[in-house]
Amino acid sequence: MSFGNYARRVRDSGLPHQRRVSALRSCVQLYRPLGYNATLSYLESKAGRFQSDEAALLGALDVIEASRAVLRVELQAYAVRRREAKRQGRRSPRAEDANPNLQFRWYWYAAPREAARHALWFWWRQRFPRLSLSDTPALSKLSECVRECLDAGDVLTEAERGLLGARLKELEQQLPTSDLLHVVRHIEVASGLR
Repeated sequence: MSFGNYARRVRDSGLPHQRRVSALRSCVQLYRPLGYNATLSYLESKAGRFQSDEAALLGALDVIEASRAVLRVELQAYAVRRREAKRQGRRSPRAEDANPNLQFRWYWYAAPREAARHALWFWWRQRFPRLSLSDTPALSKLSECVRECLDAGDVLTEAERGLLGARLKELEQQLPTSDLLHVVRHIEVASGLR
């Protein structure tokens, strides 16, 4: 079923609340830019306890729909830019061109820095304790970057951003999984590097 169909079920007050919550979870399954659990956590932080509150459930749906709507606009604009570039003979996109087809897997449209910080907090709290058991040098460096970004909030200086960016570029080559690369992307967005 499509995101829109699940969203309609969330809004259907004739359905039992738990079925509506399940429909919201299905929406998140289809659009989860922070990861499934982190996206649900972010929605709860923005809207409230949607598992038991009607207003919070509708608020959570509004938050995820707003992000998805901005993504759809970005996708359409990117398609227009790519068609024009192809008409001008540039068949391959440039590396510096942001491609929403790739970044929607880790980028929350509409409030990217706030969502990225939440994803880092969620990762630090939920995932890092289990990963630290297999402590590798790259994982230690990544956890330092996460901690630095969370501690700094929005107040990284330009020089600190530059150092953090250089450390992250070095780390990208050493990390074994795409999940950990998504953490790098969240750090870049939260710190203003992207």
